[in-house]
Amino acid sequence: MSFDLSGYLRRIRRTADLSQRQLAEGLGIPKSTLAAAEAGSRDLPAGRLAEAAALAGLRIALVDADAREIPPMTSDAARDAAHRQLPAHLDTLHSDEVPDRWEHRPRRRQPWFTFELDRSLRDTRRARHGVPDDHHAPRPGDSPAERRAARQRAARLRREEDLRRRLAAGEIAPSPEWTCTCPPRCDELDDRSGRPVHADECPCSCDLA
Repeated sequence: MSFDLSGYLRRIRRTADLSQRQLAEGLGIPKSTLAAAEAGSRDLPAGRLAEAAALAGLRIALVDADAREIPPMTSDAARDAAHRQLPAHLDTLHSDEVPDRWEHRPRRRQPWFTFELDRSLRDTRRARHGVPDDHHAPRPGDSPAERRAARQRAARLRREEDLRRRLAAGEIAPSPEWTCTCPPRCDELDDRSGRPVHADECPCSCDLA
């Protein structure tokens, strides 16, 4: 369906009870420009059309095939290091979801968010989780350091819960003097795919019978 600029301009003027000259004056444009737009011989910038609609107490909106209004993308979403908006057509990800991009750049500050350029990966993610309505809006806890700390806390809690379960099941002997002293490196190495993994320097090995 083509956009009927002429019809909408006429609707705006009828709603606002304005002549072409009056509407043109309200928009700060020549009457000839408005007349040409109404006649279909020239275009009118979207901003001007929105201003014209506002003069009639109306507003411009996007609607989908089911007539539901679609809001604009938020301006509060994640931005790059230069404070530029990220590409609108791409989906934002927490940067630690693609760690291989930063492991070989130790001197480069890791951003909070990045995006997926590989269309096949993007399509797979969208098929699994749906298409996000917008980019991520940064929230407390979204920084790489905070997310890493949260993962480490969760891993430690899982480790402690597993130890309690094994103690209760009699799989390992209780030790009244025992305190878990696993360093953070254990949590970083452990991918949680099987038995817990310990760093070489770990003095604890708390899960080993």
